Amino acid sequence: MLQAIGNKAKRIWREEDGLGTLEVILIIGITLIIALIFKKQITTLVTNLLASVTSKSQEFFK
Repeated sequence: MLQAIGNKAKRIWREEDGLGTLEVILIIGITLIIALIFKKQITTLVTNLLASVTSKSQEFFK
């Protein structure tokens, strides 16, 4: 009986079906944490980029 439980545990350990999902969830989580840490810097960067695009497009269409 213990051998059957041990074999089943080994078989479950070797299965890799759920690893892809777990990896994606971890990557998304880490990305969100980094985004929250650098929120102010990201907001400033995006604002500056949009201002630059606006000014360049106004120059182009004049």
